Formats: sequence, C-alpha cells, structure tokens
Amino acid sequence: MMSLEIKNTAVANVMESLEGVLHGKREALLRILVCAFSGGHILLEDLPGLGKTTVAIAVARALGLRFGRVQCTNDLLPTDVTGLNVFKAGRGEFEFHPGPIFNNLVLVDEINRATPKTQSALLEAMGEEQATIDGMTYRLFSPFMVIATQNPIEHSGTFPLPESQMDRFMMRASIGYPDRASEMEVLRAGGQKLSIDGLAPSMTSDEVASAQRSIEDEVKASEKILGYILAIVEGTRRHPLVAAGVSTRGAMALLRCAKCAAWMRGRGCVAPEDVKYFAHDILLHRMQLNVGSRPEAADVLNSVLEGTPAP
Repeated sequence: MMSLEIKNTAVANVMESLEGVLHGKREALLRILVCAFSGGHILLEDLPGLGKTTVAIAVARALGLRFGRVQCTNDLLPTDVTGLNVFKAGRGEFEFHPGPIFNNLVLVDEINRATPKTQSALLEAMGEEQATIDGMTYRLFSPFMVIATQNPIEHSGTFPLPESQMDRFMMRASIGYPDRASEMEVLRAGGQKLSIDGLAPSMTSDEVASAQRSIEDEVKASEKILGYILAIVEGTRRHPLVAAGVSTRGAMALLRCAKCAAWMRGRGCVAPEDVKYFAHDILLHRMQLNVGSRPEAADVLNSVLEGTPAP
C-alpha cells in the first residue's frame, strides 16, 4: 500500500519536526498522530530499545501536550495511576493528589507487567475520560490519549491484557527495526535523546482539540462508506475461522480513523482507500480466531477486505 500523502499543513509541519529527530519511524508516527487527532489510544507492541518511549515523549512535545508516564511493575497500585486522597492533619480534611493519568498524553510503559486490578484502573479513563477515586469522579484533561507499550515475546512476570481492554485501544501497531540508512543517522548523532530535548512544539493542545472537532464535524462519510465499513466488520463476524469478530467500538474506530486520513489528505469526505489504510492496525487485535485455526489473523482479515466490494 502506498504511503499516506499528507496535505494538511498543520500535520505536515508536525511530521517534519518529528522526522527531523526520529529517523525511520514515519509509519509509527503517522499512526500515533491519527490516534491523537481521532481521540483514540494506541498500543505499541515491540522489542525493547527501538524507541517507543522516545517516540511518545517526542509526540507530546510536538503537539504541545502535557506528558505523564506510568512505569508498570507487578506491585503497581491503581492509585499509582489515578491518584489518591491524602489526609492533612493540620486542616482535618483530605486533599486529592492527582496521579499521572491527569495529563494530555500518558505513556503506560510495559502495561502487561501491571496486575489486572491496576490495568482495570485505566479502563474508565480510556473509555470515558474520567477517573473515580473514593466515590468522587474527576474529569481528565482534554485532549487525552494513552500510548501503552508491551514486549510481544516476553511472558515471564506479565499479565495479558483482557479483550475488554484491548478493545479500548483504537490501534495496535509496532515501530519495528529502522532501515540501515536511518539507523546510521542515529549512530552518527550519538543517540536521540539530545536532539529530542530541543524539539519545539508545532501545535498547542487547544489546536489538537480543535482539529479533533473539525475532523468529527466537517469530514463527511456517505451512506455508501458507512455501509462499506459495516460490511467489513460483519465479514469478520461471519468468517468461519473467526470465533469473535470486530465490535461496534471497532467499527467506530475504523470510521474515525478513515475521517482523519481523509482530513490529512486534504479532503472533506471519506473514500474507500481511507477506510482500508489503517484497517489492519484497527481490526486485527479485535479478532479472535477459532482454536486450532491455522491461518494468521492478518490472512483472514485480508480475505475479508478483498471479498468486500468497495463503493
């Protein structure tokens, strides 16, 4: 598939700024930005040392977002994520101390090292953009985005994410190894940290929120496009090798990302190529194959996409 051509000036400026300090990561950056402008969250599955944390910090700086980080371990408590009420003896009352979830962009590093109880603390935040602590509900920052990471091949001391939490992620993607030329640039620079320290914002948080509203309100999807999205989703549910197909939340994510892709391409309406561009990143982690099925989920999804006529 051809790379998505960005004609939106604001996004092009952000990408130019990021690519100036992050070499060989264009496709990963593109997916993170699509989630940011679509109001979604992304799970980055990759091996250690490929720049997941650096990418998250750089995106936060480029978009002018407040950044928070949670380093997951098996003794991490839910209140370490959300915050807690601390009793102040001098005043005889409790004072709320917000946790790292109260930021615009929150990096949840090695999410599968946290226990299910702590992972569940993220569900309300990711789904409803709020956190409830001791019976009190607090609204989170807007815009709000979670970038979570996990090592796909390390299983010792980890707790796999349940399907309900996987479904909260708009996309699952990976950065992957850089090409030789990009990796050579990293070596010449002596590492990426120093160059990222000088990264200036290309947008503000208010501009990101405004872009989210513009995409939602101004980019149109015709009835035929909506029918095309539903046909793809229904195809995953009817496929004989699939035990559980894509949810309604997944269909909504596909629509929102397609609208964002059209907006980035400088169009005011969604085309079939916008729907298909990020389909694998959005749908694969929402599909569960039957036990004993030999094909990969990607092969099954490819057959669904190829067998669904585009309008």
